[in-house]
Amino acid sequence: MSDAVFNRTERGTFQVWRGVLAGASASLVGIGLARFAYTPLLPAIIGAQWFPASTAAYLGAANLGGYLAGALMAGVFARHARAATVLRAMMVLATLAFVACAIPLSFVWFFAWRFLSGIAGGALMVLAAPTIIAHVAPARRGFASGAIFTGIGLGIAASGTIVPLLLRHGLTATWLGLAVVSLLLTVVAWRGWPAQDAPAHVTHVTQAAPRRHAKATRPTALRALFAEYALNAAGLVPHMIFLVDFVARGLGKGVDAGAEFWVLYGIGAIAGPLLAGHLADRAGFGPALRVAYLLQALAVAIPALTSNTALLMVSSVMVGAFTPGIVPLVLGRVNELLAHHPAEQKGAWRTATTSFAILQALAAYGMSFLFANSGGDYRVLFGIGAGALVMALAIDLFAATRGETR
Repeated sequence: MSDAVFNRTERGTFQVWRGVLAGASASLVGIGLARFAYTPLLPAIIGAQWFPASTAAYLGAANLGGYLAGALMAGVFARHARAATVLRAMMVLATLAFVACAIPLSFVWFFAWRFLSGIAGGALMVLAAPTIIAHVAPARRGFASGAIFTGIGLGIAASGTIVPLLLRHGLTATWLGLAVVSLLLTVVAWRGWPAQDAPAHVTHVTQAAPRRHAKATRPTALRALFAEYALNAAGLVPHMIFLVDFVARGLGKGVDAGAEFWVLYGIGAIAGPLLAGHLADRAGFGPALRVAYLLQALAVAIPALTSNTALLMVSSVMVGAFTPGIVPLVLGRVNELLAHHPAEQKGAWRTATTSFAILQALAAYGMSFLFANSGGDYRVLFGIGAGALVMALAIDLFAATRGETR
């Protein structure tokens, strides 16, 4: 009897880890590679005259626009097919986009495929983690969630190491090489998704809690949180799109040096979710968010103020850490504010994710326009990003002083 129970437990644990591996692979492909591999490629694309500098920046923003569309469409996809089917299709789409980008037929062609890769990334970001976490025991969900989001950092670090090596064989070979990596990860994840979607359920806490508590909390604390999260997205854009180009061309250090800074960014992104979760466990989600806003504002401001290599390295690691690290903090804060109403948490998280994606896309397009029309002034972009994070901190502090976040 005990052996049978043990075997079932072991099989369940194995399935959970296969699911976590699938989720990490999805975030690695959809975000880590499909979005972030473009950053170290940007100076090479400009140098090879595939597209001029002003146009190439817009192509980076195309993926963010697609990410917004994918986040909004993920629910529609999931209503018409099982989550596993959608997730597999999105990973295949991301792989096809890498292949298509190896052939720069025209700006419209390239823009369309970068947009489609963004759709794949947005849908994977919205669906992958919840699909897996729903089948994980509550005691393991925090660690499993962190492991899934760590895939983003692994993708960033991989793009910073693989891209320079592939670029020695040309841009076309680089895009095809990324397609091969994406295909391998798609194969790894293929059978790791749950066979059936988890049924929706509401805990007894929801039924017991007074409804008026959520109605008093949501219009104030959550609206402030949505605004903060959106501003945080804008603050991350300069590093996400322009960091490598700033080092490579702005400071004249070359593509290889830019890629090295991107590896530092990726190293920070690998550790970020786990460190942010530890900070929240020690200080609480509200205080942890304020620390995150402050540290990010300081880190994003560094390239606007100095070209010191050591400080730029610190900036790269810190911003890289909070790129995925801010996600579990905001998710935890949403759940904290709606602790008595878990049935409302999913909708609130979807709203937060949408607000993040909207301002991220707007900031990407706006900064690309500003970059193209300011003579390539990188420091203005980093200054704007730091200002957005200061605004996020100010909103949070204002809400806290009014007692609305309690």
